[in-house]
Amino acid sequence: MEPITLNYELVLEAQDRLRKRVRHTELISSRHFSQQLGYPLLLKCENLQTTGAFKLRGAMNFMTARDRSELAQGVTAASAGNHAQGVAYAADLLGVAAKIFMPESTPPQKVQATRDLGAEVVLTGANFDESFAAAQADSNRSGTVFIHPFDDPLVMAGQGTIGLEILKDLPDIANLLVPIGGGGLLAGIATAIKEHNPQVRIIGVESAAAPCMYRAVHDNTIAEVPLGTTIADGIAVKKAGQITTPIIQNLVDDLVLVEEEEIALAIVALLEKSKLLVEGAGAVPLAALLNGRAKGIRGKTVCLLSGGNIDVRTLALVVERGLLAAGRYLKLRIEMQDTPGALAHLATDLAEAKANIHDITHDRRTKGLVMGTTAVQLLLETRGQEHAHEVLGLLAKRGYSVTTEQ
Repeated sequence: MEPITLNYELVLEAQDRLRKRVRHTELISSRHFSQQLGYPLLLKCENLQTTGAFKLRGAMNFMTARDRSELAQGVTAASAGNHAQGVAYAADLLGVAAKIFMPESTPPQKVQATRDLGAEVVLTGANFDESFAAAQADSNRSGTVFIHPFDDPLVMAGQGTIGLEILKDLPDIANLLVPIGGGGLLAGIATAIKEHNPQVRIIGVESAAAPCMYRAVHDNTIAEVPLGTTIADGIAVKKAGQITTPIIQNLVDDLVLVEEEEIALAIVALLEKSKLLVEGAGAVPLAALLNGRAKGIRGKTVCLLSGGNIDVRTLALVVERGLLAAGRYLKLRIEMQDTPGALAHLATDLAEAKANIHDITHDRRTKGLVMGTTAVQLLLETRGQEHAHEVLGLLAKRGYSVTTEQ
């Protein structure tokens, strides 16, 4: 097969292939976030895609662009979840065998979802990069077709169809914010949109714990970067793509980083205000806007919610972390006299402050406590940062020795 180069025509061809095979996802206006930010904000809901994420587009385009005889031995891929489900779904639809390598730490929900689509799953490696190496080696041995999760023109063209949908639904778009991992999604969308309207400002958003594309562009070199722990596991990639990076350097207007608490807050905000379940990777564009990471935003702006495949356990942890960051949960340690009625007085004072006790631990055995005192650890529910400050002010006024905890 002759080498393929990503261009606008390749994205148009992908659109024709995918027209009846993937969902044209909704572009919805958010009244709440528009009022909060001061400009019209719309959400492109790839979290509502057939497999719960945009990755289906690239996998489906790659496979349908190939001659069926090339896929006779099957396909192989590596993924932390979304690419796996996209490849598995496309393979099942086309009657092709699929073998997916996933990190050992992949949430069981994502593993089972991939198996339910008919793919063989091999759990190996501590992270995506180790799974990727194992998948490539296995594909070379077995003669299957390897489907790269981002650094392939056909995959990028499939993802680029999102850009065409946005242009159709919102011709006068001014700004678009897109998550970045290896860069396939951003490169494909930028290729589609900039060809049609170069004035659209495109901003890539990455987790500060996994800044491979940010570093590649700013350092002008592609190299592995250390990975921190991130709830945006779908974009936790050590090394930016060789093909994607120059496209992004040429077409994307800005790259920004967001922190973990900001991502958690964005997930919670989308759940509460828009009733949308979004995974960490999909929430990074909104996190960038809510925390002022992207500068100079004016006019109609779109956040791409790239996926919604978040497992229940992670969601519970993220919601709790988001509520803590928003001041809706308040963790306190209070040292007080160990006398009858002291705890009841504390509960009365908290009731006066209209703070609900969610959890409480009473400990007399902590090292360093003065004899005759006790330590009380509390998790309180509050209405937000302002109410949390009111609670702390009242406790200080009543003479309590209070330490806030994270």
